Amino acid sequence: METIIGGADSGAAPAAGDLIKDTDTRNFMADVVEASREQPVLVDFWAPWCGPCKQLTPILEKVVQQAGGKVKLVKINVDENQQIAQQMRIQSIPAVFAFQDGQPVDGFMGALPESQIREFIDRIAGGIGPSPAEQLIEAASAAREEGDFATAARAYAQLLQEQPESPEGFAGLIRCYVELGELDAAQEVLDQVPVAISLHGEISGAKAALDLARNTGDPAGSEEVDRLQAELDGKPSDSQVRYDLAEALLSAGRREEAVEHLLHIFEHDREWNEDAARKKLVQLFEAWGPKDPLTRPTRRRLSALLLS
Repeated sequence: METIIGGADSGAAPAAGDLIKDTDTRNFMADVVEASREQPVLVDFWAPWCGPCKQLTPILEKVVQQAGGKVKLVKINVDENQQIAQQMRIQSIPAVFAFQDGQPVDGFMGALPESQIREFIDRIAGGIGPSPAEQLIEAASAAREEGDFATAARAYAQLLQEQPESPEGFAGLIRCYVELGELDAAQEVLDQVPVAISLHGEISGAKAALDLARNTGDPAGSEEVDRLQAELDGKPSDSQVRYDLAEALLSAGRREEAVEHLLHIFEHDREWNEDAARKKLVQLFEAWGPKDPLTRPTRRRLSALLLS
């Protein structure tokens, strides 16, 4: 399967149209006060020299467009419109006010992250719904739960078109390729992870899943499991044999049995091979992820042993 990162067309954002405009003191009544009687209007007070304004305004524009016409955005340069800024008692910028029915009803100052801006607009406009990126993550997660990893991979690839530094996008795509057995493709995606997010928990978990898949290789035959089990029956205190059996069981997809052997090693021979059993369990937790039904109870049992 060819690596599909960067191959999806995310589509262009809808045109701003009448949703976003600049105004001034002379047109404030028409563009803000009167317009807010039809639908909520956000007023963004900014200035060309304001660094945080340059961060905030593009996010405001993006979320307003995604709201699908439920709210408008009006921008006012305070340097050119000091009278209205004084009337609104603007103390610092950026400052955003929400108008409804001709009156200011809410607002905030400073540059907020997109998630908080979305919550603010959602509160004002009422149910603008998840962003396109959030919709893609939901669609990808649903496809993964159904075992449709190819569809999930396409959704994650499209997410990376929307958000090129999305940890969820990179990690999800890597995990999909691992599930599909396309380990070289998974490594290719991992190699493209930006440095800024390389230590993110999602990325670490996906890397652990890839490392685990590479180390386990092809499923072990029943003969190998049986052989190691017979050897362990004769030498029940041999941690190396028990560890090898756990690895073989993991390769065979018998995760619960493998976990039991790793926990047994940690409980009875904690320092064996530089704490190899605990390290293997931690790798499994990262690879499986916190939502895996085996992760939480096993992590809880390991913690209990650590405290005992």
